[in-house]
Amino acid sequence: MKNTDATQAIEDLSAFALETVQAAGREAMEFYGRNRTSVKFDEDLVTQAELHLRGFFQERLQACFGGHRIFPVQNMDGAYSHGEQRYLWVFDPIDGVDNFQAGIPVWGMSLALYDNFWPLFGYFLMPATGDLYRARAGQGAFWRDQAIAAQPRAAVDDESQLLVYSRFHKHFTASFPGKIRNFGCAAAHICYVAMGRADAAVIANESFQDLAALRIVVEGAGAKIFRLDGSVLALGDYLNGEKIAEPLIVCAPDNFEPVVKCLDRQG
Repeated sequence: MKNTDATQAIEDLSAFALETVQAAGREAMEFYGRNRTSVKFDEDLVTQAELHLRGFFQERLQACFGGHRIFPVQNMDGAYSHGEQRYLWVFDPIDGVDNFQAGIPVWGMSLALYDNFWPLFGYFLMPATGDLYRARAGQGAFWRDQAIAAQPRAAVDDESQLLVYSRFHKHFTASFPGKIRNFGCAAAHICYVAMGRADAAVIANESFQDLAALRIVVEGAGAKIFRLDGSVLALGDYLNGEKIAEPLIVCAPDNFEPVVKCLDRQG
């Protein structure tokens, strides 16, 4: 395929992804906040919504690109594929399920496309707020149509902001001098770091599916997903779907040392 043809193919795939994630967002709004008030967490509602959204995506992909694969794929061994099967779509229907079922607008869905395990582009949509984060590998990141970038800092202070997961205080003692907050959606936390609204985010219990699109957005914005030892997470090591056991830090490279020095892991 000529380079111009390859470029057009990516444009067509990206247009499909944008239209599909927006349509899936409209579908999700039919379930959003409709929990039973008699229960604290309505698992049935979330299950119905996730099954519906997965089926919705599969039907659209089959109609347009029937030979493409959807993560997870059985017996994925990392071997290269040819033709349409080289494309792997990664769809996470709901991130922030507690917020979703409770009617709190900080939740969303992500969609990414990989070509023989190399990232092409990623989207994260928050349907209740209309916030759309997107990036194409090597071409920067955007919030709606505005370019975004993570903000590097040489130090942290009382104006710095760290976003954390719900059980953070059970796992860490923090001397972070700024604000520590949890908005209940790891994907949103990652995007807030990507656009410079927060200095860093600590995330936990994530997987390849959870991070496939977000990794492209944060890298497009100049940030990385780090292990606690300072090494960059190799997300491709988790193609088998297993959870990433350790907590991770999402930030601009210059922010890692100032933030990690404020965290003392317990246990």
